[in-house]
Amino acid sequence: MNAIELLKQDHQTMRALLDELAATTTRAVKKRKELLEKIQANLTVHNTIEEEIFYPAFRKAGDGKDDAKMYFEALEEHRAAGDLVLPDLLKTEVDGEKFSGRAKVLKELFEHHADEEEKEMFKRAKALMSKKALEDLGEQLAQRKTELKKRAEAA
Repeated sequence: MNAIELLKQDHQTMRALLDELAATTTRAVKKRKELLEKIQANLTVHNTIEEEIFYPAFRKAGDGKDDAKMYFEALEEHRAAGDLVLPDLLKTEVDGEKFSGRAKVLKELFEHHADEEEKEMFKRAKALMSKKALEDLGEQLAQRKTELKKRAEAA
C-alpha cells in the first residue's frame, strides 16, 4: 500500500471514531471513555508516523515556499489537535456538556486537517514523488505504525 492510501485509511478510521464520539450523549459514559481511548491511540500513532516519516519526505521532495508552508501548517495542526485539544478533552468529565463541546472541536480540527492533506498535500506529493517512492514510504509508515501499536499495547 502506498503512503497516501495508508494515511487516507487512517483518516477514515479517525473520522468514524470522531463521528461516533460526537453522536454520544452525556449518559454514554462508558462508550465515551472507550472511544476516547481509541481516538487517543489512533491519533498518536497517525501523527507520529506523519511527523517522523511522511512530512520529512514531503518536505525533502518539495521545491518551493508553498510546499514548505504546507509542511509547517500540517505540523501546527497536529500540535493544535494532539498537544492542546486532545489533552484538554482527556481531562474533561465525560458526562458533561463541556466534553461534547471539546469533542466537537477536536472533530472539526481533525476533519479540516485531513481534508486539507487529502486535497492539497497528498495531491502535491503524488506530483513530487514517484509511485515507487510512495510505495516505499507506505512500507516505512506501515512498519512504524506496527511498532508504535505494539509499544502502546505493552505499556
